[in-house]
Amino acid sequence: MRTEKIRSGTIMSNNYALKVNDLLQKAIDIISGMFIPIINVMSAAGILKGIVAILQATNIISPSSDTYVIFNGIADAFFYYIPVFLAFTCAKKLKANKYTAVFVAVIMLHPNITNLFKEKSIIDFIGININSVTYSSSVIPIILAIALLHYVECIFNKIIPNVVKEFFTPLCSVLVVVPITFIIFGPIGTVIGNVLANAYTNIYQLNSALAGACLGFLIQPMVIFGFHWSLVPLAINNIALNGSDTILALMGPAVFGQAGAALAVFFITKNKKLKTVAASASISAIFGVTEPALFGVNLLLKRPLLFVCIAGGIGGAIVGASGSSAMSFAFPGLGTIPVFLGMGFKGFLLGCIIAFIISFLLTIAFKFKDIENQN
Repeated sequence: MRTEKIRSGTIMSNNYALKVNDLLQKAIDIISGMFIPIINVMSAAGILKGIVAILQATNIISPSSDTYVIFNGIADAFFYYIPVFLAFTCAKKLKANKYTAVFVAVIMLHPNITNLFKEKSIIDFIGININSVTYSSSVIPIILAIALLHYVECIFNKIIPNVVKEFFTPLCSVLVVVPITFIIFGPIGTVIGNVLANAYTNIYQLNSALAGACLGFLIQPMVIFGFHWSLVPLAINNIALNGSDTILALMGPAVFGQAGAALAVFFITKNKKLKTVAASASISAIFGVTEPALFGVNLLLKRPLLFVCIAGGIGGAIVGASGSSAMSFAFPGLGTIPVFLGMGFKGFLLGCIIAFIISFLLTIAFKFKDIENQN
């Protein structure tokens, strides 16, 4: 009897593990499916951001010049409006109406709404007080919004008469999804991000090398859900108060780790399309934009992402121990290296180089399950 109970418990435990693994696989498939269609455009924007950063760092163009403003706008536009791109690809993946999804995204980014959230910390929306949230460059709120849109549309398509369904379903869906996004989804992302930011501060004060290892290991998985944006206000505040920030420096090794893993994939994969994506993604990552390498290559193949985390943790520990910091706000990359000049700069360079080498060698050594060419 006891043996049967043990067997029953083991079977239930195994079934639970299989369900969790299945859900995780589906989640990764959905997330990757949202980003793969926009990878090439993202890579182009990332490389352009790197070029603009180099031109600024070498004083070829002045940040106050009209030329810089225009070129910076060209380079930054994709990332500012990434919720719009994600709305379209997410809707396509989840089989929601793509144009209604884009409508939801542009509502979130409307200048009047954006300015309202900037001017006030608490917004009175339909009698409910909600926290201000910045939706530009965000990821998680729009994904949650379009996931909800999928289910809301299914309900309205069943109950709304066919005669008026074509325009009433989008209307009713938007009136449901947008308020829920502003009231629930946006603040949820902020709360999760704040918890992570506070945890980082406490760990760094306790042990800077440990903080570097933790942030270096976790920062790229955080990018998957957009949680890394929660660290931006903290970094900006640190620079304003102290004249420097350590968070941006600790991100560096993981950035170069993404580049190293993507480059290894380029050399290993037999898939022609993946090889092309990996090549451009590795260049983009070197310039500080990791999303193409993350979503288009390493997350898709799974194992390289683990190697990126390991490399980021090791490199992050080195950077943390060196006390490296950023003198102004800029995400780490080849074009923004001058920002990290100062105390611990050699440690920053060493950590980034080691992370690149480790992720490259681990991916080469342990490889991954390649994707077959499709005719």
